[in-house]
Amino acid sequence: MKVYILHIALLLSLGCSTQPKPDHPLTYGNSYPLNESFKKYWFDGTAEVSAYDLKINRYGSERSGSATLIYVTEDFLPQLQVKANQQTSSTLPVLKLNRNTSFLTGIYPYHIMSSSFTHLSKTKPLLKIATSVQEWCGQMYMQLNRRKHFEIKSHSYFEGEADRKLRQEVVLTEDELWHQIRTQPETLPIGKNLILPGFEHLLLNHRDIKPIVAECELTNGEYFSTYSIFYPESKRRLSIIFEKEMPYRIERWEVTTPKNPQPLVKAKRMKTLKIPYWQLNRLGNETYRDSLGLK
Repeated sequence: MKVYILHIALLLSLGCSTQPKPDHPLTYGNSYPLNESFKKYWFDGTAEVSAYDLKINRYGSERSGSATLIYVTEDFLPQLQVKANQQTSSTLPVLKLNRNTSFLTGIYPYHIMSSSFTHLSKTKPLLKIATSVQEWCGQMYMQLNRRKHFEIKSHSYFEGEADRKLRQEVVLTEDELWHQIRTQPETLPIGKNLILPGFEHLLLNHRDIKPIVAECELTNGEYFSTYSIFYPESKRRLSIIFEKEMPYRIERWEVTTPKNPQPLVKAKRMKTLKIPYWQLNRLGNETYRDSLGLK
């Protein structure tokens, strides 16, 4: 009986010692203060919804469509990596971006959504990325959870891409840079950097899920700044043009390659509203879409 009790005690002690420990206080870099202007803009109980006129090249032709950038702050559970129902001592304040793209290719539509989450007031903020692509031929989905490593799952209807699981070292990601523009554009990485390209690009173009070297540049104009990310390996350049002053709204973006005289992607802002969109789900609230210029 004594041996049995000792065995149970040993199992319990081992079980306790192997429980995962919260890693968010250790891995998200240094803290920086959020100024009052930032707090006033982002913690007012609304989201920033911006609508864009979209031109995108698919199957050798330029297509017209629309895009939306929806930025909102919320509370996040770092272990489960989901939105929290309420703020507690265990939740993290995050900036969430839902980036949506819709366009037609002949008879059938494309719908793309990328959701990314970054820990506010941290210098290494990425928490999670999830991207889905739906069209009449099938769908694709990829999700990254940042823990000690990047844990990535990818699913696709294409042969050779069906179901994949990867673990990678933590590096800079293209998706989180859309957040850094809005929070601390003066600290955007410059020069050569190892970057995991945007998930939308990886899925649509069937690229390997791996970080590659990129050349980053920030230029400032009178009213707008331009952040450019060029990948020599794929010859792809993403240029994001944003307001020079707070709140640094994104005015437009382009994806170009040296071989194509016209941009592969071109989006220009039509309208921005600060609204609690999750409450605007009643008949008649469609007028907000009209205000944004969305069909």
